[in-house]
Amino acid sequence: MNIEEYRNYCLSKPGVTEDFPFDEETLVFKVVNKLFALTDVDDFLSINLKCDPQRALELREQYSGIVPGYHMNKQHWNTVLTDGSVEDTLLYELIDHSYELVVANLPKKDRDYLAAL
Repeated sequence: MNIEEYRNYCLSKPGVTEDFPFDEETLVFKVVNKLFALTDVDDFLSINLKCDPQRALELREQYSGIVPGYHMNKQHWNTVLTDGSVEDTLLYELIDHSYELVVANLPKKDRDYLAAL
């Protein structure tokens, strides 16, 4: 996966916006103003993704390219390397998982809004 594929995939999801709220290098994707993915646009060495805590631990044990979230809550976030150590199909699945976790915790009116898109 390259950065354009990553960006296009994230933006294809209902209600997603992109922003640079922290600095000029950190591209952040949000759904209804809630963060679900971020990366460094200059290097694109990894992606930070939200993850169910139990699944996060299992993934870290299975893949050397999945580690606790860099500069994030280590229980709820993983950093996933984009160096090929994690196959693209799993990267897409983990992006979906992150998005779905955030959507599931949105207020009902926001979930209904997204469902209508």
